[in-house]
Amino acid sequence: MPPPEHAAAGADGDKPLLVAATSVGLDHVDLGACRRRRGLAVTNAGAAFSVDTADYAVGLVVAVLRKVATAEAHLRRGAWAADGEYPLATKVSGKRVGILGLGSIGSLVARRLAAFGCRIAYNSRAPKPSCPYEFYPTARALAAASDVLVLSCALTEETRRVVDRGVMEALGAGGVLVNVGRGGLVDEPELVRCLREGVIGGAGLDVYEDEPKVPAELLAMDNVVLSGHRAVLTAESLRGVADVVAGNLEAFFAGRPLLSPVTL
Repeated sequence: MPPPEHAAAGADGDKPLLVAATSVGLDHVDLGACRRRRGLAVTNAGAAFSVDTADYAVGLVVAVLRKVATAEAHLRRGAWAADGEYPLATKVSGKRVGILGLGSIGSLVARRLAAFGCRIAYNSRAPKPSCPYEFYPTARALAAASDVLVLSCALTEETRRVVDRGVMEALGAGGVLVNVGRGGLVDEPELVRCLREGVIGGAGLDVYEDEPKVPAELLAMDNVVLSGHRAVLTAESLRGVADVVAGNLEAFFAGRPLLSPVTL
């Protein structure tokens, strides 16, 4: 993949500058320094990754609840023929799904899972007046009202480790955590402990706190579906983000409005 950000334009001083990020999240960009630099604009990938990430989040929800990976492993090692059926899974339809971060990705996740007959609720910085889903003011309150908690918010100082042990305890022993946002949204050592102790029932993880390192304990857990930050990795989404970056650069040099400006 291309590097996470590119600087474009002018020289030092007060000439306009652009930081054009090829990601949606900007936790790798020093936004404080960007704010202090007069004439500097920042763009991100906009909605280029949203559809593929939302699809992947739903895939992880299905994979964990229906035990897709472990049931396949059961078949591949010959256990279906030797030992019989793999243990029962649980249905997706009708589950209460809480979405932490109802932005571009979260809204698409909500629409997809609503089509499964799931009851959707959410937490964001503030309630969205036109949103049909129930709002909860904290991550813990949302988790307590959910069977599945999907993380799709940005990583900021306010959201770092927002999913702590208290949130996981609220989600409960039958609950499932799915993270397609950033690894830093979750207290990862506590997640390992909560999975090991049965505090939550399972997890579907595409992101980790110290990538590409994955906690060794997770690798041995059959109630966890693991993926290596691949939610955005399709040929179509990479073409899409290239178009967004090129469009931002063209607009910047032509003095036109940027396609995906970030508010600093």
